[in-house]
Amino acid sequence: MGSLYPQPRFLRFVSSTWPLARFAGRLLLAVAAVLLATTGLRAADAPAIIPLDQIKPGMQGVAYTIFAGDQIEKFDLEVIGILPNLLGPRQSVILVQLKGPHVEHTGVVAGMSGSPVYIDGKLAGALSLKFGQFTKEPLAGVTPIEDMLSLPAEEEPLSAANSAAGAESEGWSEASAGTLALAVPHYPLPNEWARTTGISSGAFLQPIASPLVFSGFLPATLRQFAPDWEAYGMVATPGGSAEPQPDDAKISPGDMVSMDLVQGDLSMNVACTVTAITDDRVYACGHPFLGLGGVHIPMARGRVVTTLSSDMDSTKIVNSGGVIGTLTQDRLTAVMGRLGAPPPMIPVTLTVVTPAGEKQINVQMISDRKLTPLLAGMVFFNSLTQNTTYGEGTTLRLSGSIDIKGHAPVTLENMYTPTDQLTPDGSMVAAGVQGLFNRIFSNPYETPTIERVTLRVDSLPERRLARIDNAWAETSEAAPGDSVTIKVMLRPYRGAPVIREIPITIPLQATRGSTLRVQVSDSETLNRVPNQLAQGRLASLEQLINLLNRTRRNDRVYVELLKPVPTLILEDKELPGAPLSQLNVLNQTLPPDSALLRETALGEWSLPLDEAVAGTASVIIKVQ
Repeated sequence: MGSLYPQPRFLRFVSSTWPLARFAGRLLLAVAAVLLATTGLRAADAPAIIPLDQIKPGMQGVAYTIFAGDQIEKFDLEVIGILPNLLGPRQSVILVQLKGPHVEHTGVVAGMSGSPVYIDGKLAGALSLKFGQFTKEPLAGVTPIEDMLSLPAEEEPLSAANSAAGAESEGWSEASAGTLALAVPHYPLPNEWARTTGISSGAFLQPIASPLVFSGFLPATLRQFAPDWEAYGMVATPGGSAEPQPDDAKISPGDMVSMDLVQGDLSMNVACTVTAITDDRVYACGHPFLGLGGVHIPMARGRVVTTLSSDMDSTKIVNSGGVIGTLTQDRLTAVMGRLGAPPPMIPVTLTVVTPAGEKQINVQMISDRKLTPLLAGMVFFNSLTQNTTYGEGTTLRLSGSIDIKGHAPVTLENMYTPTDQLTPDGSMVAAGVQGLFNRIFSNPYETPTIERVTLRVDSLPERRLARIDNAWAETSEAAPGDSVTIKVMLRPYRGAPVIREIPITIPLQATRGSTLRVQVSDSETLNRVPNQLAQGRLASLEQLINLLNRTRRNDRVYVELLKPVPTLILEDKELPGAPLSQLNVLNQTLPPDSALLRETALGEWSLPLDEAVAGTASVIIKVQ
């Protein structure tokens, strides 16, 4: 195999016929050989590059990639032309045709992005784009090396990277999903270039797909979450984790690196090819991973198992090896990582307990405001439903905590009953966990540092769901200080109605002659109002955590005693019983972070049950 790097100029020394010159040449060659043998990757510290303005149509070049094993292989290419400003202002692309038996058989392969391209022995850029058609036509786009090396060299502080942007923007909602914001870009090929290349009109270039390698994730999980990844240029492939090797960090251009998203009993990573190494900086892909900007993702050695050829999408099968550093930049023209220590990850422990047994899953996830909620949903769904102890048609009780550095833990406690829909019952539990992570990571106050996640799911026989059919009081009149028993008729799923009693007390300050309303309800009814008002009233992550921990649980019947006096909620203050004259004026000019409720709560009681509760009912009591 030819050398991956341009031959140093002193190795191109041409000796003259003078004996001294010949001796000096041999001496220099010997010294150079010793230097190259002892410096290893240092030869790649400052690769000679060819500027974009020197690249012309018809120039011949080579590229390097791995098709199987650890063997970096060379294939030829020819420059077709330059597509100016294709990616954006002053962001051009080199259009090339690949040559050789490998690429003519496979076409452009998922995972080939980042493969270094050399022209006249100098680094020109990285393979990065392919035509978005069902074709193996060996045409590709090359990201110029100058654009790749222009990435910020300094690592963003962890407190700034991935922080919730727009903390002071209007209309922010805690419940807003931390979904990915970018889709795979399409770059239309100008008509004159379509004619030149023989590609049909309307063709477009798009980033070469990156293998999204799953291990331990079964097909049901991939089907459930595939739409979340397919739109971003990811090709789901089987794979796993290779045993760490002593030489994992000794990477060269043409080798592969993996970006580890999940590690442990389950693994998930994205792989692409290394373009250049400068000092401890590794440049790869030639296009963004997701365009997240500053990131902190473990960077591992990628070990290629084989390359699968397909008319739809040829792809590499890649295992993730030992972690060798941290991916710090995810930008338009490349991703960049630093060799060295990996970033901290979030340890997650999930215990599934059923009559059939108990099983524990342990993983680590990256910490990222957009990716972590999605990863949490996938990990939880897979660990729950793809489990030998799991079965459909049972009620699932979720409990546990999310420990956040410097704050009280977020506690989880809820029940999820099975449905008759075709979607797995565990998907509701996973959606609940994913939604909670969304709320934590999308908060506009500070970047949360999650130290540990501990979750437990107990599988309970049958569909444990009870609906509130009716409610009444043992008396319709009561004096201040009296105890009144509220009776609630509950109808279990496929069961006979049962009556439960909840004693309440009429407050001493209740006005004689007034009428009070007793609301008997499920948790969702009571949670709705504070969640709607919270976006304007909260002022810190700690307040958000307190709100989450005060969320009513759905395995209880709640009773609220309400009087017909408006309550004004202004910023973080509740003003019950404000004068009607003031309320009438304020109601016309209420700020966004305020609300006017028609009733004021005098007390709240609850009755815990061993089943989820749904429904609502009202009872009227007159104060004597």
